[in-house]
Amino acid sequence: MSKKKGGIKNLLKGNFLTYAMVIAFYAVFQILVMQGSLPSLYKGLLVPLCIYSIMAVSLNLTVGIMGELSLGHAGFMCIGAFVGATFSQITRDSITADLPRFILAIIAGSVAAALLGFLIGIPVLRLKGDYLAIVTLAFGEIIKNVINVIYLGVDEKGIHFSMKDEMSLGLSETGKVIIKGAQGISGTPKNSTFTIGIILLLITLVIVLNLINSRSGRAIMAIRDNRIAAESVGIDITKFKMMAFTISAALGGMAGVLYAHNLSSLQAQPKNFGYNMSIMILVYVVLGGIGNMRGSIIAAVILTALPELLRSFSDYRMLVYAVVLIIMMLFNWAPACLEFRERVFSRKKKEV
Repeated sequence: MSKKKGGIKNLLKGNFLTYAMVIAFYAVFQILVMQGSLPSLYKGLLVPLCIYSIMAVSLNLTVGIMGELSLGHAGFMCIGAFVGATFSQITRDSITADLPRFILAIIAGSVAAALLGFLIGIPVLRLKGDYLAIVTLAFGEIIKNVINVIYLGVDEKGIHFSMKDEMSLGLSETGKVIIKGAQGISGTPKNSTFTIGIILLLITLVIVLNLINSRSGRAIMAIRDNRIAAESVGIDITKFKMMAFTISAALGGMAGVLYAHNLSSLQAQPKNFGYNMSIMILVYVVLGGIGNMRGSIIAAVILTALPELLRSFSDYRMLVYAVVLIIMMLFNWAPACLEFRERVFSRKKKEV
């Protein structure tokens, strides 16, 4: 009983430290912004830091907790971004208040990404290992390319959809084209703020950490550790894997809505929703520690901010970035470093 109480206490302490780290980060930078001592370059990084932290935590649910390698997470971010931006454009006249409209856009983007994640998960989660990674990568690329051929407009008759060109929409003179194929969406209200980003990050952490510590989370981790043993004790493998994958997709869509409302124009390009973005998010997860949500946030913040912080060292910027990547990888995965960290932390626990 005492061991169980000690485990719960350590668990709550770890969750509290994660929330406290995010809140402290927000408090420090909010004070700097209010005092006017934060340069505009760094001020513009605050919302992207929240976006990529949410993406890293949500992907860690799939990779770290469920134990499946997904390379199409940017696709869920893409669908969330375009659904959220489209919702904001369509309802701009009917919902004049910015905050309620933005909240509804976040819900719409998350639900759309969750639905897509559920539909993709039905065939994909039957696969394992490299096969699953390849198929999720393909789905991510398909989503991006499909959006690039979509034309969507609205007039007094309702919403018009086409996959040919703007003329085929058949809009009236008062109609407005919202999605213009490869040109994407322009004129999305810039509602994303650092405060909203931190709130969404905290919501993401609450959802993921509570899921991990719940009965469902333990079932998901049991499937990850030994699928046959989990099935033998009556765990519904399909149900719990679909649950984790769908929640991960919904949180990725939420980050996409935040991303779309931080830009004046949005296009489904390889640099923001392509293969490289999915790999970069996976790098955050791996470097931060697979299954470690706090580490994912730290890695996302460091690796997102570092290229901008080193912009003055234009000739050596990527060299320093590569060195930092190597150091983080060694610190998190090298056996000698792991042994040293375990020795130091165990000594501190004994002293306490």
